[in-house]
Amino acid sequence: MKTKNFLVAGIAGGITDFLLGWLFYGILFVDTFPQPEESSQTMLFIFLGCLTFGLFISYIYNQWAQISTLATGAKAGAIIGVFMGLFDNFFNLAMNTDLTYSLAVLSVGIYIVIVTIVGSVIGLVNGKMG
Repeated sequence: MKTKNFLVAGIAGGITDFLLGWLFYGILFVDTFPQPEESSQTMLFIFLGCLTFGLFISYIYNQWAQISTLATGAKAGAIIGVFMGLFDNFFNLAMNTDLTYSLAVLSVGIYIVIVTIVGSVIGLVNGKMG
């Protein structure tokens, strides 16, 4: 595995994930999804979670799948987004009595969009770095 590709693409993916999360959950659907209590520690942990996710996808793309284009990154990201969205929302439906089926479907859709874009960025960065 090319460590430099893994790290740079993972960081780019993590930053993309953080910004898209802010766009979707902090602006577009701010009244739809519960908002965390704002603090610097909350934002730090959200950022670290996004960074970890970017590195995770980058690891998959670099180590196992050799994904290095925007298109293949998007396709793989969409598939990963479907499974992650379903995984998360099935557990949320089981544990959270406030979650409705329509909100869960919306959440899965948001997962798909975000992970598709994150995957695209990681694939693109991998391709540019050679």
